[in-house]
Amino acid sequence: MSNSVRIGQGYDVHAFGDGDHVVLGGVRIAHEHGVLAHSDGDVVIHALCDALLGALALGDIGVHFPPTDPRWRDADSRLFLRHCAALVAERGWRLGNADITVVCERPKVAPHAAAMRANLAADLAAALDDVSVKATTSERLGFTGRGEGLAAMAVVLLERA
Repeated sequence: MSNSVRIGQGYDVHAFGDGDHVVLGGVRIAHEHGVLAHSDGDVVIHALCDALLGALALGDIGVHFPPTDPRWRDADSRLFLRHCAALVAERGWRLGNADITVVCERPKVAPHAAAMRANLAADLAAALDDVSVKATTSERLGFTGRGEGLAAMAVVLLERA
């Protein structure tokens, strides 16, 4: 008997570098640093893509969008998410829900969470209530606590369409 649900989880991290903003969930947020990344470095979308691809048993984001490929230099990560959403649909699944946690001391995520949710839901062709974005700090511990970068974790539930 075929599974009626699948769960996937994803994680992404990027170190801070030169720049004046970060992109989280497709939202450009002013910040004293940028991130070191091949694409736009959106840890929210990268973790979410890995969760979706994991649920489908299709590898990870690097398999589909290798950092060695110049086509993805400075790419908008929302393109990656739309690709993953298409793979979900093509294989007969639909998003049950997605839950994403951003880990950083700064920037503050809460003022931007609604816009992030709207972007992610739109790209996934999902209801807004099926997408959660929240944040936490690491209490000044580890690389995120020292303000050296940021991370995101994502979990998704896929249901048969």
